[in-house]
Amino acid sequence: MALIALKLKEVFGLNDVNDLPIVYNISWYEQKAVIVLLALLYLGVKNIHLGPTLPAFLSPNVAKVLVDSFGIAGITTVDEDMRIFGL
Repeated sequence: MALIALKLKEVFGLNDVNDLPIVYNISWYEQKAVIVLLALLYLGVKNIHLGPTLPAFLSPNVAKVLVDSFGIAGITTVDEDMRIFGL
């Protein structure tokens, strides 16, 4: 997913991967989701949606930094997510 986004950024001549119309909606049902999140954050991807709730291992201070710096948000209902994502 990240490699495709980086290639699309290159093909379209964009300066930032966040300019692509891609929505990252990550669920926490598997531990490998942590690695996916860390990789996306390393690449500078913002406005990632996590769910069904924010991970319990995040302290309030770390969660605040992620929300403020990267626009991390929770997943809501299907209808609300579709509205947020402009679909």
